[in-house]
Amino acid sequence: MSEPLEKVVRDDADWQARLSPEAYAVARQAATERPFSGVHNDNQRVGSYRCVGCGTLLFRSDAKFDAGCGWPSFFEPADLATVTTHTDRAHGMVRVEVRCACCDAHLGHVFPDGPEPTGQRFCINSVVLDFEAEG
Repeated sequence: MSEPLEKVVRDDADWQARLSPEAYAVARQAATERPFSGVHNDNQRVGSYRCVGCGTLLFRSDAKFDAGCGWPSFFEPADLATVTTHTDRAHGMVRVEVRCACCDAHLGHVFPDGPEPTGQRFCINSVVLDFEAEG
């Protein structure tokens, strides 16, 4: 990424007005959509996945794979600068949370059980992704 990321800051009322109730619950309150319920889980089209909160390019279809977990999974982000990771100790587990680096939206979690070349599985909620088809 050649340019520094511009931070997106909005108050809670603005987020609620901009996002669907489901997207708000995931992006701003770290909820999780039900497995196999998201529109992007089985999406096989070529294109890009952007943050529903701010439009930042997060993932590309060529890094998507079927992990069988019920959520869209990617072995790497489009650019490491567009996501941040944080320790998540909720629900009696220790996991690595993934957030949008621009608007701090909760996206999902990353696990060390993905395919090569990275060995990572970015397990991301569909509801926080907008898909942009190529072509």
